Amino acid sequence: MKSTGRPITRRRLLHGCLAAGAVCALGTRAFGAEELIGTPLLTEGPFYPSQLPLDTDNDLVVVSDGRTRAVGEITHLSGRILSASGEPMRNTLVEIWQVDGNGAYLHPGSANADRRDANFQGYGRFETDSRGRYRFRTVKPVPYPGRPAPHIHFAISRNGRRIYTTQMFVNGHPGNRRDGIFEEIEDPLARETVLVDFKPLDGSEARELAAEFEIVLGFTPPDLHHTKD
Repeated sequence: MKSTGRPITRRRLLHGCLAAGAVCALGTRAFGAEELIGTPLLTEGPFYPSQLPLDTDNDLVVVSDGRTRAVGEITHLSGRILSASGEPMRNTLVEIWQVDGNGAYLHPGSANADRRDANFQGYGRFETDSRGRYRFRTVKPVPYPGRPAPHIHFAISRNGRRIYTTQMFVNGHPGNRRDGIFEEIEDPLARETVLVDFKPLDGSEARELAAEFEIVLGFTPPDLHHTKD
């Protein structure tokens, strides 16, 4: 099933399978169910920046006031952070970190550290708006030694406290099925939630891409119900 940028429900997955003429092994709760499928918690991994860059904004393609863009396929990444019940989580800090176009992290332990692209920020953060939305400009992730599946790491924090970590993967990439982290997701429904399409960005003459990743937490933070409009 292709990513659409909307939260995945059991009913949507069922309808998608039926439309494709496929057999759906969604379990007995699938029929008539509308509950959101939670995004699985996945490891932070060893390459969260050991020291944050001076530039930590949501544009990872250009460092500070530099004019040279990072190497790779420029991608406009956006989405929403939602509670388990589907409520948008505003004023929530979203952090991402990933390898550059050469497969190197902003971390001294990265296998390709000697090839790191100095024009790629490697890390960024953004606080969600009133609808729970976030946005970044980055590059499409690539495989690197030890991880055959391209991915981007996400960390979610509220009130200065980390509450969730996960990873998103490139939908359809052949390395996914050989990736240990991806294979740890046993629930086929949960796997669907971390697979993201990278599509041509409408109107982009530079052949930039667009990707949308909705994160549904497996719980509703206690303070969410007390947030004033």
